[in-house]
Amino acid sequence: MITQNLNTIPIALNDGTTTTLAGLAARAVLVVNVASECGFTPQYDALEALHEKYRDRGVEILGMPCNQFGGQEPGTDADIAEFCRKNFGVTFPLAAKADVNGDEAHPLFAQLTDGGAAPVKWNFEKFLVNADGVMVARFPSAVTPDSEELLAALEAALN
Repeated sequence: MITQNLNTIPIALNDGTTTTLAGLAARAVLVVNVASECGFTPQYDALEALHEKYRDRGVEILGMPCNQFGGQEPGTDADIAEFCRKNFGVTFPLAAKADVNGDEAHPLFAQLTDGGAAPVKWNFEKFLVNADGVMVARFPSAVTPDSEELLAALEAALN
């Protein structure tokens, strides 16, 4: 059970700064655990397109690099940022690399996964958080950022 307003959890970004979901000044945030060497990595293109399309409406994407699934995110924060910029033109914020499951899970993911009761299954799982800091939808890795299902949830979160 989520016990903390998700908007208040500190998040270290890969540029060395710290923010919160509220600090992203968004009406909705799509939090995605990402990896550079995964079969789902091409979703970065659709995530960036979603960012471009919806940022003026108050949507932010937050990529949370994680190396817990098959060692598919082995690089440093700087390596990850460069990879994302160079290969996918990513302009949305990336968090510092962190665990999403287990005892060392980032506090945001500890809350998103109900204290680990509903663990992240693989890279590119997506969590939609509304302006009130409430998770309103969760999507498995195979649901693409441009899917009708995800776009409908995003539109609903904005209304």
